[in-house]
Parts: sequence; C-alpha cells; structure tokens
Amino acid sequence: MSKILVVDDEAIISMQLEERLSAMGYTVAGMASSGEDAIEKARRLTPDLVLMDIVMPGRLNGIEAAKTIAGELDIPVVFVTSYADDAIIEKAKQVGPYGYIVKPFNELEIKAAIEVALFRKTTEQELRKAAHATYEKGVRHTGSGAEDEAGAEYIKLPEIKTVLLKDIFTDIVLFLYADPTLKEPIFKFAIEAGLKKGGRNFFAYHRSILQKYFLKEIQHGDLFMRRIKKGEVYLLPGILEKCSESLPKDPSPGTLQVLFDFSETEEFSDIISVKNLILAKKNQGVPLSGIIAVNMADIDHNQIKQLCDGIAKIIISTGKETTLSFAHRSFPSESVSVVPQATIDDVVKKSLEPVVLSLLEKPISGYDIVHEIHSRYNVLIPQARIYMYLYDLEQKGYLVMKTSGKSKLYSPTEAGKKYIHNRLVEFKFVFRHILGDSVTAITPPEKK
Repeated sequence: MSKILVVDDEAIISMQLEERLSAMGYTVAGMASSGEDAIEKARRLTPDLVLMDIVMPGRLNGIEAAKTIAGELDIPVVFVTSYADDAIIEKAKQVGPYGYIVKPFNELEIKAAIEVALFRKTTEQELRKAAHATYEKGVRHTGSGAEDEAGAEYIKLPEIKTVLLKDIFTDIVLFLYADPTLKEPIFKFAIEAGLKKGGRNFFAYHRSILQKYFLKEIQHGDLFMRRIKKGEVYLLPGILEKCSESLPKDPSPGTLQVLFDFSETEEFSDIISVKNLILAKKNQGVPLSGIIAVNMADIDHNQIKQLCDGIAKIIISTGKETTLSFAHRSFPSESVSVVPQATIDDVVKKSLEPVVLSLLEKPISGYDIVHEIHSRYNVLIPQARIYMYLYDLEQKGYLVMKTSGKSKLYSPTEAGKKYIHNRLVEFKFVFRHILGDSVTAITPPEKK
C-alpha cells in the first residue's frame, strides 16, 4: 500500500485529499502546510509520493520544496495547484515533477496521476538497476570505468501525459498509440479498474511487464493473462468465445473486461476478426467492456479506418505530450488518419478557439470550460491548454479575471466582446465555405 504525503496550506483541501486517498486504498503518511514542513516530514516519513501545492505561506513555496525532496530524497512529486499560467508551469517543469493537476480536480484525475507517477518511478528504479548491472559487468570484463552509454540513455524516460475518457471502463474503446513506452501506465490503471468492478478480466499482449504487479490476482483467477506469440492472434477469438459463453445470466457479477494489446500488427486480418467478434458479442448483449490497443506505427490510413469502424470511443496517443480522445458523433472514424505531431497540434488549437470563445458569454472558469467541452463533444482537453489560451486573451485585454472562492472566473471586456463576436463570425464564414454552403449567405466581418 503506497504512502502519500499531502502538502497544502488549506485544511479543507488536505482533509478532502486524505479522505479520497484513503478510499482509493492509499495510506496518508502525513500532511504538511508549508514548504519547510513538507521537507521535514518527507525526510522523517519517507513517503512513496508527495502531492504538493505550489503557493503556500512560509520561506519556501511548493516548487522549491519539491526541488529539495526530489533531489535529496528521490521521492516523486505531483503538483496539485490552482495555478496554471505559463510562468508557474515553466518553473514547475524545472524540478521534474511526475504530474501536474489543476484544481478543482476529481477522483479519476488524482488516481490516474498517482498511478502513472508510481509506475514511472518503479520503472526508472528498475532501469537504473539494469544499467548499473550492465556497467558492473562491463567493468569486470574490461576493467574500464566508462559508463554504458546505451543504458544511461535508456534511463531518461519521456514525460508522460495521459487523457482518459471518463467512462473508459464501461464500453469498448480503441486505443491507438505511436510510442509503446507510454502504454503500460494506462494498461495498469485499466486492469486495476476492471478488477475493482469484479467479474472476469482478460489481458492478451505481445510484450508487457505488468505480470509482476498482479501475481495474486492471477493466482486467484481474477485475471487471466496470455502472451500472444507470433502467429497466435487467430487463437484469441476461440478463447474469447469460451470466456463469454461461461458468463452467468446475471450481468452484475458476470461482466467480462478485456484488454487486448496488439503491438505487433503483421497479422492484421486476425486483429480485425478479434475486434469484430468483440463488437458482435457486445451487440448480442454480452456484458463486455474493455480496450483494444494497437501500435499504429506500422499500419496505414485504410487499416486505421478498419479498426475505428464500429467503435464509438477512440483514444489516439500521438507522442509523449499529446493524447486525444473522442467519440464518433463529434469526430467520425473515417476522419482518423496518421499525421505529423505538429499537424495534430495545429488542428486541435484551431478547432479549440471557436469553441472556447463561444463559451465566454458569461463569467466562466477554465475548469467549467473543460467540462462543458466534454459534455458537448465527448472530447477531453487538458486544463493547462485552456488556461494558457485564457491567459493569452487576458494579456491582450480581451478578458478580465476575477477570483470567486477557489475559482478564477473569466469574462470579456468591452473590447473582448467585439473581438469574440468578430472571430466567431470569421469562423462561421470559414466553416460554411469548407462545408460547401453558399458563401453568399454570410459576409465576413470587417477587420478592425
């Protein structure tokens, strides 16, 4: 059971975190209300992870305290803060945090951030041991004290940022990833959620290091894991048939959660057969949910469209910094294709601007904007991206920010109202032109 140190100067927030963490199965090792107090308790209690506020009273803020805790004690720190402007984020990045959560937060965000951070820390430690063993072996064999460059380079893990759909564990989700190093924390979280729901859990994979985390569950029969060797994908439909046929009539204790990771895609036709069988079972009323994960590095656009066909919820991880998730009614599967990271960022930013502007008719927080976008389009946008855009509009004099309790509410200035109106009319004109409507139906606004 992992030990967590909670650092926040607001007693209510600390108590809420303590209650939520205990309910999730973590041990709250202690609570601190200042940077100095956090360092002292981290040294004394040696927690597995620290949830750290940034702005606190005292000589040291959260960023300075995190620098000492990470550097001296090698304890991972996840920031939990109300501040997400560029300056603070840049300062926070300098101390190498394992996560950054913007208040207000929900239980899913906290759980995902903690699990990713703990998993990443464990992986780093194992890689260090492996690199050290390689180094020692090299010293024994060569008598040289030179570092093993490959091992040292491999230790530098990428920064992990993940977006999870709120109801990811109640439906069939397609997960397309480009970087295999980023998938394991999501899979670990998915398996834990499936075990928590009860029923049966089936994880099939080509390569994975997750077995050691679930030895007890495997032994008790709560989790069935099978490695897919080359040429064996065709066996999965038969196994899936047996699993689903043996489910009891009552779906409540008899659900089947599947996680199929196809990191090798040579047997693509068999992968499609597995996907079609899962969807067919779901349509027949079999209480089945889970994730079909595919490495999209070696498949083309047509194959991606075949994978997307029939699946409503899709997650695309294009790299270490961007993960997009969406549903068909807001982004049809036939529009999915593999494009460069810069292109994806550009499309997301351009699509995001008119949506955010349309929500600024009344005072609203960045948190509420994120939830409104998710409610309307089933798309999750990182809060930091929203706050950065709001901060930019504020700097240009188009928005004014007022604090209401724990929330930052943004509302347009007089100049901002004119700017928002003109921009929305411009977008409307462009979209109608793209969609083929009569371009004479609307006249673009005058440039001001």
